[in-house]
Amino acid sequence: MNTRKNQLEAFNRLLDIMDELREKCPWDRKQTNETLRTLSIEEIYELSDAIIENDSDEIKKELGDVFLHLVFYSKIASEKGQFDVADVLNSICDKLIHRHPHIYGNTVADTEEKVLQNWEKLKLKEGNQSVLSGVPTSLPAMVKAYRIQDKVKGVGFEFENAEQVFEKIQEEIIEFKNETNPTDREMEFGDILFSLINYGRFVGINSEDALERSNKKFISRFQILEELAKEKGLILGEMTLSELEELWNLAKIR
Repeated sequence: MNTRKNQLEAFNRLLDIMDELREKCPWDRKQTNETLRTLSIEEIYELSDAIIENDSDEIKKELGDVFLHLVFYSKIASEKGQFDVADVLNSICDKLIHRHPHIYGNTVADTEEKVLQNWEKLKLKEGNQSVLSGVPTSLPAMVKAYRIQDKVKGVGFEFENAEQVFEKIQEEIIEFKNETNPTDREMEFGDILFSLINYGRFVGINSEDALERSNKKFISRFQILEELAKEKGLILGEMTLSELEELWNLAKIR
C-alpha cells in the first residue's frame, strides 16, 4: 500500500490534471454541474455493479471515475467563487468530528445502535425538521425504503425480533389477497414489498443487492436457455411452456 505522502501526491496530481483539462480541453471546459449530473449517476451505478461482482480491479477503476467527478464539481464551484475542494473536504471533516462525539468528545456509544441513535439526535439538533428529512426524494423506491427503515431504527422505532417482522409480512399478504379495489390493492402490494425489505434489513440482507444478484442470475440462466434452444434448433417464441421449463432446468445445472 502507498504511504500517506504518496496518497497526497496522487490527489494533488488529479487536481493538477483537472486544472489543465478545464483550461485546455474543449469537452472538459464545456461541462457544467447539470451536464455532469447524469454522468455521475451512471458512474455510481457502475461502481455499484463492480461492488456486487466483487471485482477489485473494476472497483478501483470506478472509484477513480467518482473521484474525478467530485473534483470536477469542486473545480466548477471554485471558478464561480463559491467554494473549492479544500472547503468540501474540511466541511466533511468537521461534520464527521461533530457526528462522532463518542470518538472526539465525552459521549459513550459502544454499539452500532447507540452510534446511530446519537447520529439522529445530533441531526435533529442541527435543525432537521424530521428524522426522515435526510432521505433524498429521488432515491429509487427500494433504496429509499431501506433508508427510511434504517433512519427510524436510529430513534428506536424498530421491531424487537425477526419473527415479528415476518409476521408483519404474512399480515400484509393476507390484506393484499383480501383487497379488491385496484388502487388499494396496489398500496397493499407496496406494503408487502416494504415489509420484505424491512425483514431483509433486520436479518442483515440489503434487498437492493439481493435483487440485483437475482437479476444477474436470471439473465445468466436465460442466456444459457437461449443457447440451448439454438443448439436444438428451437425458436423461443414458438416453444411451449413445457419445453421452456425443460431448458430452464438444464440451464440451472450448466
